[in-house]
Amino acid sequence: MEKAIRTVFANGEYEKIIEKSRFITYCAHVETEEEAKAFIAQIRGKHTLATHVCYAFIADKIGNLQRFSDDGEPQGTAGVPMLEVLKAKKLFETAVAVVRYFGGVKLGAGGLVRAYSSCVAECLDGADIRVLEVCAEYTLFVEYTGVDSLQKYLSTHSCSLLSTEYGAQVTFKIAVKKTEEEGFVRGLVDYMQGRVQAERGEEYYAPFAEN
Repeated sequence: MEKAIRTVFANGEYEKIIEKSRFITYCAHVETEEEAKAFIAQIRGKHTLATHVCYAFIADKIGNLQRFSDDGEPQGTAGVPMLEVLKAKKLFETAVAVVRYFGGVKLGAGGLVRAYSSCVAECLDGADIRVLEVCAEYTLFVEYTGVDSLQKYLSTHSCSLLSTEYGAQVTFKIAVKKTEEEGFVRGLVDYMQGRVQAERGEEYYAPFAEN
């Protein structure tokens, strides 16, 4: 079964000054290398006068697609430490970029590692982190007399209501976590005493807030 993964859900930004240098950190959700590169290009375009724009990303759900860049900083002092923060926080499909405007004070190799890693960690600490879990989509058909009962069941169980359509019958589209699917459907049929028809649809990842 596909595992649940942690990811940055929405773009974030964080800024701080370290020894007169201005560090601006950005994070974003990316699902492909192309999306990650487009995110980095956007940051570069926004900061054309920056001394460095370093980055790291893990652009897949299993951690195979990893890239990083020191962008002119001494080798190993920016990109790798940034990537290690992503790994330590167990984040996937996530890209980070740190823009540096040099302030005239050299930090040394150790100082640079601490600066870039702390900037990324602090940016991610304030980011919107979600858990992507595999969901199964269901279409539920019910007569009008059973709508209240079905709505009550859905409101007291973990699922996402995607749409409701009113026709000859009422049609609900919902998504339920795959890990909870079996018990959810069995309980639904029991609760409705057979007065509901459930058709299983596709599976996909959907975001949920962390517990």
